[in-house]
Parts: sequence; C-alpha cells; structure tokens
Amino acid sequence: MKVAIVHDYLKEYGGAERVLKTLTEMYPTAPIYTAFRVKGSTADKAFTGKKIIESKLSSFLKVGKLYSPLRFLIPTIWGSFDLSEYDLVITSCSWYITRGFKVGKNTKVVSYCHTPPRWLYGFQTSVGFTRLWPVKIYAAIVGHFMRLYDFKTAQEIPNWIANSKNVAGRIKKFYKKNSTVIYPPVEVKKIMNATRSIEKKDFYLIVSRLVGAKGIEVAVEAAEKLGINLKIVGEAHGFSDVEKRIKNTNKGKVELLGYISDEEKFKLMAQAKAFIALAKDEDFGMTAVEAQAAGTPVIAYNGGGFKESVIEGKTGVLINEISTKSLKTAIGKIKKTKWNKKTLITNAKRFSKEVFIGEIKRYINPILPTRF
Repeated sequence: MKVAIVHDYLKEYGGAERVLKTLTEMYPTAPIYTAFRVKGSTADKAFTGKKIIESKLSSFLKVGKLYSPLRFLIPTIWGSFDLSEYDLVITSCSWYITRGFKVGKNTKVVSYCHTPPRWLYGFQTSVGFTRLWPVKIYAAIVGHFMRLYDFKTAQEIPNWIANSKNVAGRIKKFYKKNSTVIYPPVEVKKIMNATRSIEKKDFYLIVSRLVGAKGIEVAVEAAEKLGINLKIVGEAHGFSDVEKRIKNTNKGKVELLGYISDEEKFKLMAQAKAFIALAKDEDFGMTAVEAQAAGTPVIAYNGGGFKESVIEGKTGVLINEISTKSLKTAIGKIKKTKWNKKTLITNAKRFSKEVFIGEIKRYINPILPTRF
C-alpha cells in the first residue's frame, strides 16, 4: 500500500507536528508533502531522515515570513501536488488548509483536522496581524476567496477525523461534515517513566508558543502581582511580539526558557506546583494532558479542548475568566487540594499514543480497498 502524508508546513514543532510524528511512525515509508520546510528549525530536526517533498513555491514562502501574507497562493501550492499514485493520503491540516491536491479515482483521503483555519472564521488568532487597517482590508478580501476554496475542497474529502469534540463542532458548522473524534497522541508512558521520582518545586509552568491568544501575558502579570515564580517554555512564532513584551515587563518572577527537549519539559512539568493553560477556545491542548501524565494538576480556561481533558477538582481547576483575580483563586485551590497522582495519570491515559494509534487503525482499515 502506497501512503502519503500531507502537512501544512515544517517550521515550529508543536502539537500538530507531534501528531504528524506519530503518523510517520505508523507509516514509516510514507513521504511528507508540505508547503515548505525551514531547514534547521525544530520541526525540520524532528523529521530528520524522512522523505520530505516541498511545494514548487517553497523558496518564496520561507523568505522571511512570507508564508503568511502569501496565503492567497494556497490553492496554487496544494494544486501543484499530484498524489494520484497513492492508495491512501492522510492530511494533517489546520491554518494552511492543506487540501486541493490531485488524487486518483481509487485514492482514499483521510483528513485529520486540528481545526478549520482560525483566521478564516473569526476565531482569535495567535498574532492578531489585522490590527492595521491596510492589512485588515487585505485579509478581508483574501479571506473571502479562501473561505470559498476551503469549503469547496472540504466537500471533496469524505473521511474526517477531528482532534477534539470542540473541533468536530467547527467541522460540522463550517464544512457541513460529520467527523470522528480521535484525540492527539500523548506520550503518557514516556512521561511516566521520566518523572517517577521527581519532587515538586516552588514554581508554576506554562508550555506554549510565545504568541497571542494564549493568555501568556495575563499569567505573567499575575505572577508579578501575586509574587509567584513562573517558568515559560516555548519559542516565538510568526509576527508575534509577545516574547519582547514579556521581557520588557519582567520584574524577576518570570523565566523564559525558550525551546527545550521533551525530557527537560517533562521534568519541569513534574516539578511544577501546577501547569497553567489559558488559551481561549483551544483546539485541544496536548500540553495540559502531558502535565497530568507527569502528575501535575492544571489551571485551565474553562473552554475549548480543556473542558475535555481537565476534570474540575480531580485533575485541575477550570477558570471562567482570564484575570489576575481568577488566577489567584485558582492557585489558592491548587494549594489547598491534595492532588492524587494516580488519578491525574489515569485521566491522561485516555489520550495516550497507544490509544491514538489503535483508533486511527480502526478508522482507516475499513475504508481501504479489500486488497489491503
């Protein structure tokens, strides 16, 4: 069976790339088709040794950050790929749409959707690039035609997998398509083995790309006002200036650690008093599950995918408002509650890598031709 995997692009290594990583382990000979790859980036390093095929426009897209303003080229980018020789094509799609390529009449296409593009449907985006009116006009014009393209190409895909119930609702709303929820793969066993004998320390932790729409700056402000130590793991993304603003306002309670290895991240998760995740309407949120696998409770915004992974009072505290006041209350609950590590890990196992692989196979095998 000839399998191809299609992914937005390879630059930062985040949740979508962790899903991609597991798919490449399931189908080790499958090439990765992508809009572009940035050599030496965290995502590029994660797929060393894999056959990666970039679009013909890749050289333009990765000049500076042109992949964002040149998003009107998305139909041309994906339309340049001919995947008709493959029996199965799996797309890993989010904000770059990742559809519209050519396939054969017998090719089975499965879309694993992290989310319909947030910038197309009014969801808060990580950069907020439309603050300037010329960009706002440009985005409105491009967005109109991209929504038409997004809907049209979505109708061509018969098989949809959503990474959460939250995203399944968006797929139904914007594409009029039903989908099966298969949560992203979390390395629960690996995390458990790496954090067995680690003791707690006096700090709270955030792991996130340093972008807007994640509530990071509110957490930084709260840390300074409440006098708590906060460590932040993650790298900057796109045109975001969040990292710069944090550095300008930091008074010593916040430590920016940048990109670190998984092993270091898991250790910090296990040491933290609590993990903080404040993104509004998060698609799913793998790091919140990773923290639970490390035996650490989560303070999360009561919305999006966090409502599916965090159990109030048992594996964390859900807050209805992203503010210093609500964080102060949540931290008080964290300190007063005796958290059961076994309960935290048991909940995390619902989202394990092994569960993901099993559910993907059960989904894909019945749709393949009988010769496979």
